[in-house]
Amino acid sequence: MSSPLSHPLVRTFLASVERRTAALPAAWREELLEDLREEIAAALADDRTEDPAADGGPDGGPAIGEERVRRALDWIGTPEEIAADALAEESGSIPPEPENPGGTWLTLGLAVLPVPLCLVPGVGIPLGLVAALGALVRLWRSAPWARREKRQATLFVLSPLVTVPVLAAALSLAFDGISAPAFVASLLIALALPVVGAIRLARSAARLREQAP
Repeated sequence: MSSPLSHPLVRTFLASVERRTAALPAAWREELLEDLREEIAAALADDRTEDPAADGGPDGGPAIGEERVRRALDWIGTPEEIAADALAEESGSIPPEPENPGGTWLTLGLAVLPVPLCLVPGVGIPLGLVAALGALVRLWRSAPWARREKRQATLFVLSPLVTVPVLAAALSLAFDGISAPAFVASLLIALALPVVGAIRLARSAARLREQAP
């Protein structure tokens, strides 16, 4: 099975980022490219999983359509945006000071709380919306993350607004009506994206603390 990173669009994308970030220290640039490779591979792997009927590639594995590659790259950001964020961080335009670990964990906790709060009878949904709003305010005011990371994290935090109704509708069709266990199951599945986003932000903040003098 061919690697998603071998697609011509992906190679061009990474080469463009590498070229535009030539002013960065080599170690920082390689770390940025490695993070991008992980993001692209994860995005395309998820896409292929969701479309198991894709035509087979020449080696028998699932082919990765150009449109799906473009969609994954658009979601990650343009090379210009990624390079601008990285160069701004390196030049000091975006404060590189690491955040207090307690502040980081408060932001990440608020980011994953909305879905569990929806299970609280009566007041769960309003509490979940308040937690999501608090997470987004703290996220965009925090120093450890670049704009690209904040945009992606915003999508992760808000994703249950789309995934919960879609999952609930799918389960209701599959089981001839939505039940309480099915609704709870849809909430738990929808929690996956906010958790993934929180893990990525935690890793980024921890890396910045390690690099601090």
